[in-house]
Amino acid sequence: MKVTQNSTYRLMQTNLERITTKLQDLQTQGATGRKLNTPSDSPASIGPVISTRTQISNTDRYLNTMGVASDGMKSTDGYLASVENVLQQAKTITNNAINASLNDADRATLADQIKQLKQQLLDSSNASVNGKYIFAGYEEDTKPFTENASYDPATYDPTNPATWPVQYNGDANAVNLEITPGEYTQTNITGNELFLGISQTSWDSATYTRGSGQIDIFHVLSQTEDAIRAGNVDDPTGPGGGMQANLTDLETSADQERILRSRLGSRATRVDAAITQQQSVKVDLQQILSRYQDADSIATFNDLTQQQTAFQAALKITSQVSSISILNYLQ
Repeated sequence: MKVTQNSTYRLMQTNLERITTKLQDLQTQGATGRKLNTPSDSPASIGPVISTRTQISNTDRYLNTMGVASDGMKSTDGYLASVENVLQQAKTITNNAINASLNDADRATLADQIKQLKQQLLDSSNASVNGKYIFAGYEEDTKPFTENASYDPATYDPTNPATWPVQYNGDANAVNLEITPGEYTQTNITGNELFLGISQTSWDSATYTRGSGQIDIFHVLSQTEDAIRAGNVDDPTGPGGGMQANLTDLETSADQERILRSRLGSRATRVDAAITQQQSVKVDLQQILSRYQDADSIATFNDLTQQQTAFQAALKITSQVSSISILNYLQ
């Protein structure tokens, strides 16, 4: 079989193109650090790569939302510490008012301190993070607590919000966060439960009933102020209902806050654990993705060196063959 000069040239051209294509592929791998740059590089790897990238994207979404929620829960805990501090100071002042021999001016001073604590509590109840009120349930753009200008302790009705010293403008909705697929945890505390002692069920049904250990903290502070100002120690029918009774209610209020704070702490711990878990999952997914798409830098460098050598050799041979002519044999 006779091999023509054209056949030889075509064969050399094909080999050069093949070597050039392989060299370009290796250069791309070296520049990008990836062995999978186009679907044609490894069609069998496309499915696993797309699936893994989707899972990483979902994991990033979980990490982002849980990070925001964790920050919010930490901020909430800070305001709960302020609430607990207010109640502790109120108990101390009330104890002093009961046990000390005070004149009217002294009692007025202590009563004014309780009034200031009530204002401090109101400020904490309207706390916001990033412009969102944290104790308002879903109504996070609405200031949750406002003073009732028509409040009259003589007409106070625990089942009628219109008679309470401070009124709640939020709702009783719990903010639930998905921390893993299908698993949710509550990340907020609603103002009706924390400050007014009314559970979500009672608030939603508009029954406004309080069970054992549930109390209207603003009403307790208002009563305490009135009792101290009037010097009423233990007369339940007198102004403020008596300091002794209010001291007990202040302790109940503190317990109410501690229970909810403890629950929030447990949920925050669960969120932090979920964040750690998702971070571990992301590392595993990135390793899987790397196995499919990332190039071995050392192997790529060695292959690139070999291919460059082959390319130079092919060019040299091609140039030598191209210079051969029938005239070389006519001597």
